[in-house]
Amino acid sequence: MYISRLALDHFRSWDACVLDFDQGINILQGRNGLGKTNIVESIEVLATGSSQRTTSMLPLIQRGSSTAVVRANVVENASEKLRGVTGNDKTVNGASPTTLEMSIHARGANRMRVNAGHALMMKDVQGLVSCVSFSPQDQHLVTDDPAARRVFLNQAGMQLDRQYGEILQRTRHIAQQRVALLKQLSRNDQFRRGESGQMSSISNGADTFSQPSSAVALSGLEVWTGQFIEAGVELTNRRKAIIEELNKTFPEIYRQLSGSPTIPGQGEAQLAYKPSFSEVLDQEHPFDDISAHFERIFRGELARGFNLIGPQRDDVEFMLNGFPAREYASNGEQWTLAIALKMSLYQALVGESGNEPIIVLDDVFAQLDEHRRAQIIHFASQQHQVLITVAAASDIPEFADAHIIDIQQVYDRNQYDGTMFESMIQTPIIHRSTEKTSDEGQIGGEAEVSR
Repeated sequence: MYISRLALDHFRSWDACVLDFDQGINILQGRNGLGKTNIVESIEVLATGSSQRTTSMLPLIQRGSSTAVVRANVVENASEKLRGVTGNDKTVNGASPTTLEMSIHARGANRMRVNAGHALMMKDVQGLVSCVSFSPQDQHLVTDDPAARRVFLNQAGMQLDRQYGEILQRTRHIAQQRVALLKQLSRNDQFRRGESGQMSSISNGADTFSQPSSAVALSGLEVWTGQFIEAGVELTNRRKAIIEELNKTFPEIYRQLSGSPTIPGQGEAQLAYKPSFSEVLDQEHPFDDISAHFERIFRGELARGFNLIGPQRDDVEFMLNGFPAREYASNGEQWTLAIALKMSLYQALVGESGNEPIIVLDDVFAQLDEHRRAQIIHFASQQHQVLITVAAASDIPEFADAHIIDIQQVYDRNQYDGTMFESMIQTPIIHRSTEKTSDEGQIGGEAEVSR
């Protein structure tokens, strides 16, 4: 799998941007602040429907705009999934070219299109593009709060499990409805002072306040709680399966990266899933026990006005030699654990689809020591397509036949000829042409022709 052309419209700092990529190594060079990370971030968003840099899609839209568009020409050798969505059987040199477009809206749902077709939901095209990103922030996956690890878990799920996105959205929707009812009940002072301590005691709870609407809200809360448990258990089971899949390769990858000997108790790494619905780990039918848990914490939830348990509080623990890595691992060990995590995701994606994911290395070489730098270079040199961002020419690793893109030139061309970019973005992308043009029509070192 590789992307031959990427077009951005009002995405982050870019009014418009068109870039041509090669198979193999592509190096995006330019000073900080030009928007290199924004470019590679757009590919992550296209693949997973989210970004590790933000919990909301709104920051992805350029200020003053209401919509951002990411469009990519994707070529995939094992193209059965693409043909299943597009019905397109045309091939070019044994590969199937497909234009994938994502529109991100400030208001309303985000939409996908394949080959300029009708609008689709993200779940309809999930898994058509896969991407694994490495960045300087990866170490924070080991050390920071659980929110960053949940973002990674969701992005992995979106690429490995075709049903994951739909289940995640359903769980979030139900959680929001439940929070709304908790806040409604919390505003009723008489109810808060009532003696009913259990959510299931509707009649007893209703006796403690005079407004019928509160009784209706309490009854509705029971319904939403039941649905929240059902959806949350399903999401938890799928997250559990993802961690189990990553753990098939994660320990060995870490051992190889760290150079640890194969001695029990030395250099043993593991991912430990810590679900909020912990009952799922050891029970086949945990509904009743989770429901009882909700009843025990009902007063606490009422006082705070939010869900105290649920998948939104899940975590993944990095374990090293049986101890939490965030507390006991050195800085170098934490870096290696983070790299091993991303490489284990890569292996899982290859196993799931048969295609090599697009690899993004965002400003990582300046952050790594020589040993880990060499390991990443070796890994990257074996991939089908790699996008590397560097700030200075001195940071460019030595790769044979690397395609170097000067982002300053791309930025200047966007500034001085924005109408040309607008035209290219709005024109459907077709398959790569072998036609060459003069230097006047080159972008990022490639001819300005449809690809």
